[in-house]
This record gives sequence, C-alpha cells and structure tokens, in this order.
Amino acid sequence: MPVRRQPSPSTGATSEVWPSGGRHFWPSGEASAVQSHARGHLVYAASGVLTVRTGGGTSVAPANRVAWTPADFTHYHRAHGDTDMRIVFLAPSLARLLPDRPAVFLASGLAREALLALTGPRDDNSVAAEPSYRRSARSRLLRVLVDELRETHEQPLHLPEPRDDRLQAIARMLYETPGDTATLAELGKRIGAGTRTLSRLFHDELGMTFYEWRTQLRICHALVLLADGHDTTHTAYACGWANPSGFIAAFTNVIGTTPGRYRKSGRPTA
Repeated sequence: MPVRRQPSPSTGATSEVWPSGGRHFWPSGEASAVQSHARGHLVYAASGVLTVRTGGGTSVAPANRVAWTPADFTHYHRAHGDTDMRIVFLAPSLARLLPDRPAVFLASGLAREALLALTGPRDDNSVAAEPSYRRSARSRLLRVLVDELRETHEQPLHLPEPRDDRLQAIARMLYETPGDTATLAELGKRIGAGTRTLSRLFHDELGMTFYEWRTQLRICHALVLLADGHDTTHTAYACGWANPSGFIAAFTNVIGTTPGRYRKSGRPTA
C-alpha cells in the first residue's frame, strides 16, 4: 500500500480548513491528493474509516483510533464509508513528544472529545474561522490531547511497507488477495526465496513475524470491508479466516469490539 498509487480527488466532498486543522466530510472512496506538510498532524474519523498512506506503510484509523503523520512525510488519505475526517496540526514543541514516524493510537474518550472540540462546531459560517477558543485554552487542550495519546501507546494498525524486493513481492500478492492462506514457505516458492531468509527479513526489517504482519494486513482490510457495508461472514472469508468465529476473536482482540457491533455503530467504544 505504498504512496506511489496517486489518487485524484473526486467531487462530492465538503471541506472546512483553518490554520490549525480542518474538517472534511468525504463520501466513501474519496481521497486527497498526495501531499506533505511542514507540521505533523493528527487525523481522526468521527465516523467512517480513514487510511493514511506513506512511503513507509499504511495507517488505518477507524472511529476509535487516531493516526499520526509527522512533518514532511509524503502521504495521502482515503475514506472508506462516508467519513467525517478531523485534522489537527501540532506545533513542533508538541510534535516532538510523539513518534518520528507514522503511528496509530487508541482514542480514549477524553482524546476523542478534545479532537472534536478542536475541530468544530464554530460560532459563524466562515470557512476560514477556527473553533472559538482563546489561544491559552487551545494550547491546554492540545497538550491534554497529546498526553492522552502518549498514555494509550501505539496500536497495531500501522502496516509497515517492506523495502526488500522479496518482501515487496509477497506484500503485493497479499495486498491483492488478503484472503490468500498460503504459508510463508508456499509464498517463498512463488518468488524463489527460502522460509528462513524471509522470516529473518520480516523480523529485521519490519520488526514482526510474517504471521503478525499478515494478521495486521487482514484486520486493516476487514475494517475497509466493514466500512463499505459488508457483513461479518463475507469479511471473514474475504480476509482469509477459515470461519467467522476466528475472525471475530482476532478482530475483537485488536479493535476492542466485535465486527458486528463495530459495523452497526460506526463508532466503537475505546
């Protein structure tokens, strides 16, 4: 899921942007242009699911996660399901408290309310106007938000992009068919690489096992399918689980709620 797949913004989106952030209402499938910013920023989907893609990988942010993109990272966003996207830019003094690479954090109840307060509603109809907080109050709210994210730690919803040609070949196959149940040995035969070599590369380059990486890929794909309206059974089989119960257990372990509840609510609890 590298950033080289450049989307073209479509019609139908509504955007409100101000110097410290913004709010975008995007229909499913809407994508931003490829871009980078001088300041790091947080994105949150008050509804729907967002993917944030950079050259280093893909972050997936459902409605109980916050995605962080540091300054100067080339990236783009895509909405899955009708999405209410909120953006908050951070000053360098706060950005340095977060990782120097893209990451995903759990959105606690307090973090979620801070994000919503910082991004609207506002007192007037001017697109350029920010939510009406005094600078001192806004600064305190931003610090609370960053402190909350640091307390929750990172979440396994950032899928790193491999650099090694052999891992990239495997990643391409699984991006196209997340339901592929081939073992690492079987995938290795397709590309002419041994299991031991591939296992070492996953560990050394991505910091996880092949099983852990593929599980993250499948959960990320499942979030997209659920946001697009597919039911739990279809999503389970499409993502490679042998039965829905196995999928439900894995999904709940990562996301914190069952696929059915997530799909119905569109706003899982943190």
